[in-house]
Amino acid sequence: MITSKGVKPVAPFLHRFDNLYLFGAFSPITGDSCLLEMPRCDSHTFQVFIDHLSLQKPEEFKVLILDNGAFHHAASVKVPDNMAFIFLPPYSPELNPAEKMWRHFKDRVSMISYNTIEMLQDQLSLIYGQINNDNIKSICGNQFYKQAFRDAFNV
Repeated sequence: MITSKGVKPVAPFLHRFDNLYLFGAFSPITGDSCLLEMPRCDSHTFQVFIDHLSLQKPEEFKVLILDNGAFHHAASVKVPDNMAFIFLPPYSPELNPAEKMWRHFKDRVSMISYNTIEMLQDQLSLIYGQINNDNIKSICGNQFYKQAFRDAFNV
């Protein structure tokens, strides 16, 4: 929040914290997506997510662009046969198309005080329900990824 010099920003605040974790993959090429809410963020829940993602269009080979979160690199993670990981250099979230989708979600839930975690879950579900493939391509489909795809597959 930006305010004038000397003006204290005012925002709703609850002195209680609950957490939920979203795992998501968003294609800047097709607009396809997969979003799962998980109770925690660790290698086990990441495995559940990638296993679930691998079952969406199982004939399709998926390339996930990932940051260097420890759970992404865990020895226990088994990469499905129809998937490969590309790890970004450290401190380069701007290269990850999913980060733009996370910003889209955050912009729509921030500065609102949710009395229960269920209220936040409902709002996130509503936001996700309003997103279609064209929205996803528009939000996270930068020219770099689109051109790399066209070059790699001669389309």
